[in-house]
Amino acid sequence: MSTNIQPVDLMSPGANLEAYIQAVNTIPLLSVEEEKELAEKLYYDADLDGARRLVMSHLRFVVYVAKSYSGYGLSEADLIQEGNVGLMKAVKRYNPEFGVRLVSFAVHWIKAEMHEFILKNWRIVKVATTKAQRKLFFNLRSSKKRLGWMNEQEVNHIAEALGVEPNHVRLMEGRLAAQDDAFDGSADDDEEAYSPSHYLHDPGLDPALIAENQDHAESEQKKLREAFSQLDPRAQEIVESRWLRDDKMTLHELASRFGISAERVRQLEQNALKKLRNQIHA
Repeated sequence: MSTNIQPVDLMSPGANLEAYIQAVNTIPLLSVEEEKELAEKLYYDADLDGARRLVMSHLRFVVYVAKSYSGYGLSEADLIQEGNVGLMKAVKRYNPEFGVRLVSFAVHWIKAEMHEFILKNWRIVKVATTKAQRKLFFNLRSSKKRLGWMNEQEVNHIAEALGVEPNHVRLMEGRLAAQDDAFDGSADDDEEAYSPSHYLHDPGLDPALIAENQDHAESEQKKLREAFSQLDPRAQEIVESRWLRDDKMTLHELASRFGISAERVRQLEQNALKKLRNQIHA
């Protein structure tokens, strides 16, 4: 069994993608027997050197898969690095008793990591979250036969082929056609450019308005405290028991405490509230 694998770190494409691709293509492929032997050592004996060799011999396959996602405008080096993570996950989970080659087993894990990276980085706002949306995101463009918006027949055909609802096809077509806009516009925009910052302004975040509202609230609280202090003790207790406590008391409970009727308690309460309002708005 050949063991001439150079012990270098090739798990990251780094800055020189071309040199990385050339390097991984020089790593010899494993025969069926070699792959099975290494996989058995890893699976049954946790042999890390076997795991390393399984990963290294499949790095060129990750590069091949990454090239198929070049149309999303993302760095190929980043896609390869994410695919390498998927490859390592696959090697860790690979059971030689499955009866399939590692490359057939690993393709799912490699693509899954790349898909997740694309969905997170393709746009500022994630365009696909559900299973149906993910399926459409990665298949809709290749399923379209022409440029421009799809007609009803084309929408229904793609929906049937992918097993999704037609309205989901329309929604994803719109999302794929949309573009991200800078909130404040770019430095190259002319003065007439209408960026989202012009129409998404929240007046409630104006520092001057916030300070003004805070001063007004503090002034109102101060007036309320002063007005409350001018009430007689019985009126204070009635207002506090009826309005300022979590466990509020009823009119009858207060009537029993003060030895008066519930109606008289209500009158005292109304008079006290009226005095408070007059003092606050004076």
